[in-house]
Amino acid sequence: MFDVGKIAIIGSGSWATAIAKIVIEHTHDIGWYFRKEDKIEEFKRKGHNPAYLTSVHFNLNEIFFSSDINEIVEEYDTLVFVTPSPYLKDLLKKLKKGLHSKLIVTAIKGIVPDEDLVCSEYFHKAYNVPYENLAVIGGPSHAEEVAMERLTYLTIGCSDVDKARSFSEKLASNYVKTKTSQDVIGIEYASVLKNVYAIAAGMCYGLKYGDNFQAVLMSNAMQEMNRFLNTINPIERAIIDSVYLGDQLVTGYSKFSRNHTFGAMIGKGYSVKAAQIEMEMVAEGYFGTKCMKEINRRLHVNMPILDAVYNILYERINPQTEIKLLTDSFR
Repeated sequence: MFDVGKIAIIGSGSWATAIAKIVIEHTHDIGWYFRKEDKIEEFKRKGHNPAYLTSVHFNLNEIFFSSDINEIVEEYDTLVFVTPSPYLKDLLKKLKKGLHSKLIVTAIKGIVPDEDLVCSEYFHKAYNVPYENLAVIGGPSHAEEVAMERLTYLTIGCSDVDKARSFSEKLASNYVKTKTSQDVIGIEYASVLKNVYAIAAGMCYGLKYGDNFQAVLMSNAMQEMNRFLNTINPIERAIIDSVYLGDQLVTGYSKFSRNHTFGAMIGKGYSVKAAQIEMEMVAEGYFGTKCMKEINRRLHVNMPILDAVYNILYERINPQTEIKLLTDSFR
């Protein structure tokens, strides 16, 4: 079986911290890139991430911290990228080391802005990483629940099944169940769209639409997602699998969903700017909405929910008016 070698986490947010917790339970040795040196020093003093999932404590002897991305890339074989998608390009611009021989695992549920590419496509086109060395982590997986060791199901996507299985073994535990898939592109686009649909669900919650309508919204969202995935990557897939439907449901309904929270604030009358300032966290769906709209301008898939969220966030259409038009299109 393929050997994933030494694993490093690139990113310092809540999902990065959750993945670090999972991986280190197997390897007891990881690299961890933080952008800011002062955050590393604070982590070392406290024994936990000072900003995210502060209840999760680590054995510092099992972690090699660095704020130098090139040092991490040189020393580690498998690189798990967990940075917000809007910041990925700036991070990679610092690279002087090649990535083509590394196993690149993206746990980023977003699109690279200005490129309109999901992350695996960007690594392939901009850094010549072969598709067989590109993997993705998907599935319903709130970091907060991983921190509490609540049962979680993850799907590892990679065109090389052996590599997917090998990496999945570094995640599996009594509270993390794993399976593999070859639908890398489909998983990535689904993870982007589910954030957009979670914003829509949040908007409807803020506008006081009830559970009956939310169920119809989620049903239509999955039909819309399926139409898009079948256009962008027409392979056989079951849209009801947990990596698609499960991730959509947890993001659309959960109190831990920052995209739902962001949408709810918009529905209650917050401006986009005010909602972003108050949240103090990145709602990936805000950026994903614009990118998906631009991608769909050339594909012409029927996507009324995406269009409605875009009109509210970027065209400043009144949420009540736009959602009412959307409800009239549902059956």
